[in-house]
Amino acid sequence: MEDKLIINFTPTGMIPTKDMTPHVPVTASEIIEDVQKASEIGITMVHLHARDEINGKPTYDKEIYADIISGIRKYAPTLVLCVSLSGRDFSELKQRADPLLLEGNLKPDMGSLTLSSLNFNATASINSPKMVQDLARVMKERGIVPELEVFDAGMINYAKYLERKHLLQAPYYFNLLLGNIACAQADLLHTGVMINDLPKDSFWSLAGIGNSQLKMNSLAIAVGGGVRVGIEDNIWYDTARTKLATNSDLLERIHVIAKANERAIMTPEEFRSLMNLEPGNGRYGRTYK
Repeated sequence: MEDKLIINFTPTGMIPTKDMTPHVPVTASEIIEDVQKASEIGITMVHLHARDEINGKPTYDKEIYADIISGIRKYAPTLVLCVSLSGRDFSELKQRADPLLLEGNLKPDMGSLTLSSLNFNATASINSPKMVQDLARVMKERGIVPELEVFDAGMINYAKYLERKHLLQAPYYFNLLLGNIACAQADLLHTGVMINDLPKDSFWSLAGIGNSQLKMNSLAIAVGGGVRVGIEDNIWYDTARTKLATNSDLLERIHVIAKANERAIMTPEEFRSLMNLEPGNGRYGRTYK
């Protein structure tokens, strides 16, 4: 089972707009529809961002997340759902932790945890040590598993520090994001160093920013890792940028590459077992011991 391919689907993100691509799902109904299509194609988990229904801007509002989660779980009650706790637009713990307060059938299984501050092309994601630790503490208290977002090797070292402080508990799931302008680049050296530095009992996926997405996804499939894929990281289907991608386009290509490499897709149920998550169907998150 551990050799099966984790597909972490990222349909929306914080940056793509309808002006950039008509294919990005923004409203709750659009996101629910895209995740349903993705689930039918075959995915393991989904990394969700919520948008304000009026202006389309990113929001932390747990009520909008509730609408999205409720809609997804009507047809995919075992799909692993992760909510974004991003620091790009929001600086207060109360804001960033808001989606973690959802309970019952609306409770997320996971929440994203970026392990340090970083710069993107035109914006910064601010993640102070206190903020990272506070978010990790809230997730541990509420039985929600961190989806550990790593943009360079130093962030992996910080994960080990949080492990020593008993704020993180194995098994771990890491997204290794490569190709951002101010972070680890999308090449074999950076990728190998980061994979080698991961703590024991870690599962991981590779993501590539922009044109790096296909390269990093292909590498991960070839060497036994998982993939993070979707319009959040790349709106184009081809590196020449002549065709805007749909999320279904990107996922169907992953399935073709996986089949060529004889990698079966990990089901949500199998991922739940690996990560000690509750089984779904009304029971979500993790019971920490």
